[in-house]
Amino acid sequence: MKNGLIYNTFGLKVEASTLFEYSSEEELKSLIAEGRIKVPYLHMGGGSNLLFINERYEGTVLHSQIKGMQVIAENDTEVFVRVGAGEVWDDFVDFCVRQGWYGAENLSLIPGEVGASAVQNIGAYGVEVKDLITMVETIGLDGQKRVFQLDECQYAYRDSIFKRPEMKQYFVTFVNFRLSKVPHFKLDYGTIRKELGDASPVTLTLVRQTIISIRQSKLPDPKVLGNAGSFFTNPIVSREKWQSLLEQYPKMPYYEIDEAHVKIPAGWMIEQTGWKGKALGPAAVHDKQALVLVNLGGATGADIVALSEAICHDVARQFGIEIHPEVNFIL
Repeated sequence: MKNGLIYNTFGLKVEASTLFEYSSEEELKSLIAEGRIKVPYLHMGGGSNLLFINERYEGTVLHSQIKGMQVIAENDTEVFVRVGAGEVWDDFVDFCVRQGWYGAENLSLIPGEVGASAVQNIGAYGVEVKDLITMVETIGLDGQKRVFQLDECQYAYRDSIFKRPEMKQYFVTFVNFRLSKVPHFKLDYGTIRKELGDASPVTLTLVRQTIISIRQSKLPDPKVLGNAGSFFTNPIVSREKWQSLLEQYPKMPYYEIDEAHVKIPAGWMIEQTGWKGKALGPAAVHDKQALVLVNLGGATGADIVALSEAICHDVARQFGIEIHPEVNFIL
C-alpha cells in the first residue's frame, strides 16, 4: 500500500480515501479512541482474497502490521505459538517447518497474512487452518479486547464467524496455533504422493517443497499475472445429486465429506463447460487451473465480476449446481 493505492493481488488500480496501518494493539486502540475509523471501513490483510468492484474505496481501510511469532507454551508433543496478524502466512509456515513443527506444511505458499487466514479458514491439500488454531485475539470497535476460542469461531469450509456482517466490528490482532512435535503427514490429497515418488525419508522440508512445486505449476504468480488464487469454493452436494452426475460423468473427481454429502471440484466443472483458458475482455480463466481467474492487463473489478457471472451461469446450466466465489467482493 503506497500513495493511497490499495495493494491487491488482482493488480487492480484501487485508491483508498483513507488508509491507516498500525503495528500494535495500542495503535489500533488509539485510532478507535480518536474516532478516526469512519464508516464504511475495511480491515484487510495482504489483499489476496479481495475483488474491488470500483476504482476507489470510499471509506477507511485498515491494515495490520502487527508482527511476531512467539512460543507461549510447549510440551513433549506440542508447541503453542502466538503470531501477529500482519505476518505473511507463508513466512509462518516456513518458520514452522524450520523449527520441526508439523501441521502447517500442506498450507505452504498460500498468499495472504496470518490474520486473514483465521477469517477465511484457508485450506489446501486436506488441511484447513482451523485444524491448527486454538484461539483468535481481536480488538473491537469499542476499543475492548476479545478473545475467541476455537469453538466460538464457528469454522466451516472457507467460512468463520468473522465473515458475518455483524462481526466486522472485530479486528484480528493475533492468532494462536497448536503445532505438533510428533512426525505426521497428510499425503493422500491431490498429487502429493505421486510427486514425492520414492523419496525417503519423507521430511517436513521435502513436503513443503513438494507443495510449493505443485502450486507453482498450477497457479500463476500474482506479481506476473494478477489473480486471487482459487476464485470459487468447491460445492458440497447431496449424495443423490452426486450419484446422478456420476452416471453422466463416470470420471468425475470427488471427495467424500460424510454419509450424506460429497464435494465436487469447481475447477473440474468449469473446465467441462469450456471456460479453461478462455477470456472475456481483459479477464480470463487461467489455462492451467480453471479455478483461477486472472487479470490479463488493465482489467477492472467489473470485468472480473462479468467473467465470474458468466462461468457461474454455465456451470449451473450444465450441472444444475450453483458455485460461489471464495473471493470477497468489495464495493
